[in-house]
Amino acid sequence: MKIGNLEIKRTAALAPMAGVADSAFRRICKQFGAAYLVGEMASAKGMHYSDRKTAELLGVSDEERPVAVQLFGDDPELIAEAAKKALDYRPDVIDLNMGCPAPKIAGNGGGSALMKNPTLAGKITEAAVKAVDLPVTVKFRKGWDNEHVNAVEFGRIMQESGAAALTVHGRTREQFYAPPVDLDIIAAVKAAVSIPVIGNGDCDSIQSVINMYDYTKCDLVMIGRGALGNPWIFRQVDQFLADGTVLPLPPLEERMAVMLRQFSLACEQKGEYGAMREARKHAAWYMKGVRGAASLRRQAGTLCTLADARALAEEALRLNPEEAVLDKPSNETGYKDLSSEKSQTAGE
Repeated sequence: MKIGNLEIKRTAALAPMAGVADSAFRRICKQFGAAYLVGEMASAKGMHYSDRKTAELLGVSDEERPVAVQLFGDDPELIAEAAKKALDYRPDVIDLNMGCPAPKIAGNGGGSALMKNPTLAGKITEAAVKAVDLPVTVKFRKGWDNEHVNAVEFGRIMQESGAAALTVHGRTREQFYAPPVDLDIIAAVKAAVSIPVIGNGDCDSIQSVINMYDYTKCDLVMIGRGALGNPWIFRQVDQFLADGTVLPLPPLEERMAVMLRQFSLACEQKGEYGAMREARKHAAWYMKGVRGAASLRRQAGTLCTLADARALAEEALRLNPEEAVLDKPSNETGYKDLSSEKSQTAGE
């Protein structure tokens, strides 16, 4: 599929997730086959008054491409200014967040609150389109609540305002992340516009991705929470769409090595102090389904250093001795001894 002139493999993309989809996690997901990445959202107003966190939120590396940076705000002029500033970080796409349900975003007129004002949303999109030469895309929801389901109308206005593609999360703002995603609304938006539509919501397995494609006829599927502690889902989707093969979950040794590599990348970018505190939630996600997960999650909540993370990985393998083969490289990706901080990820 294409966003503007940008070609993207029709497998699965990584969703923008604030506080989660940083460069380290995006790079890991890309190495496992994510076709397209969208970074953490940055405030247009914040960029206007201070650039303190801009580099951390908008910085992208060449190995992440194709990659978008995401902006949010409710002022067309500030969005245009922020889009121009974002060019300094060399993204492939500018994405506008009009779907975030968080009270601190929607309560200030940004994110999903814009769905209550499609006219303003259209002006914001048009301002961004005029400000930059890159494709501008928009991510939004089914509507504000069940009494105001307007995704189809909203999508048409975004297209008329110059958006190059749309991402639709099939829930209202009121629903946050439950109940199950509404595939019908994604299909309706797809049928109503001529630009590409990316489907988002509840994609956490090969089957859910295939269902999203088949039911909605969307151009691309975006995975969010389904990738947390599970970046190999992109490799599984890619392989299944290529030849129908269902790859198993990687052995625990490999999963722990991936976790350590992600944390090492984060420390390089942010410094060990901040990176390891953010890593605590990721470590807990990596422990899902592991024997002794409850105690391992408690240990994850205390991580302060990379050495702590290595100790956690070793404890996970100690509790699961059938998967503890630390002296042998994985037959798929070549991961080696967990005691090494230089454990390599697939594709490096």
